[in-house]
Amino acid sequence: MLKKVRQIEIRTNRQVNDALAGAYHSLFKGRGIDFEEAREYLPGDEIRSIDWNVTARTGKTHVKKYREERELTMMIAVDLSASQNFGSTDVSKRELAAELASTLAFSAAKNNDKVGLAIFTEEVEHFIPPRKGRKHILRMIRDILMFRPRRRGTDIAAALEEVNRALKRRAIVVLISDFLQGPNGLLPNPDDKTSDGVFKALDVTNRRHDLVCFGLSDRRELSLPALGEIILEDAETGEIVSINTSNAELRNAYADANANRLSKFKRALAGSNIDLLEVYTDKPFIGALRKFFKKRTRR
Repeated sequence: MLKKVRQIEIRTNRQVNDALAGAYHSLFKGRGIDFEEAREYLPGDEIRSIDWNVTARTGKTHVKKYREERELTMMIAVDLSASQNFGSTDVSKRELAAELASTLAFSAAKNNDKVGLAIFTEEVEHFIPPRKGRKHILRMIRDILMFRPRRRGTDIAAALEEVNRALKRRAIVVLISDFLQGPNGLLPNPDDKTSDGVFKALDVTNRRHDLVCFGLSDRRELSLPALGEIILEDAETGEIVSINTSNAELRNAYADANANRLSKFKRALAGSNIDLLEVYTDKPFIGALRKFFKKRTRR
């Protein structure tokens, strides 16, 4: 396992080049993070900086002015529920989470920022306060790979509530999860009242902090191969079902249902101005991450 940690460190350190570290700086440090005051809009100000509440109250367009922070705090919340152990390739979602967290942590470190870790299932089971340093980041990677959770399920709302209580100042909150939860192990659905708590927690966290979400997926979770009769087990509930994957109609219905759930989930997040980057166990994410950073910077 120590060899695996070292491999992830070498690979992610190589990936965190000047371009990625610079994109991180532009995104998180370029506009500051501590709100200072609202002032009237001037030509050239970014639309995303408009303070809509003050604008509505005064009748004149105002923008939020931020104080540049030389040192920021990033809190990485990683879902280690049982479904994260799945992987149909050489990489499981847990290993993908470790590599993604490592990349983000080293990007923060190159910008002299502190990084912390919250590992959660149905609650936050393991918490590492934000600090600096290579050894600190290596401990985070090791814990993501080796920590043995007590619980199997997922409760994103409960986890975010604990993270919000722990963070006393505005921070960058990174949420890494497959977002599969509930009795059916499905994506939170904005049309389902049982998901209200998840979306409320995401919205509250985004208002208090700068929330960035990363959705982990394996292709075999999104579509089924034609393999005949197979047994599927829900990793979080233990429920077992037998299905005939030779049935093309069933395979298409499965893929369509997943696509529709993901589309609804992304629209609900966008409604709260929350970005989601999807990353896959069978595909390098570094290029998509760089584009994601640049896209958010322009917003």
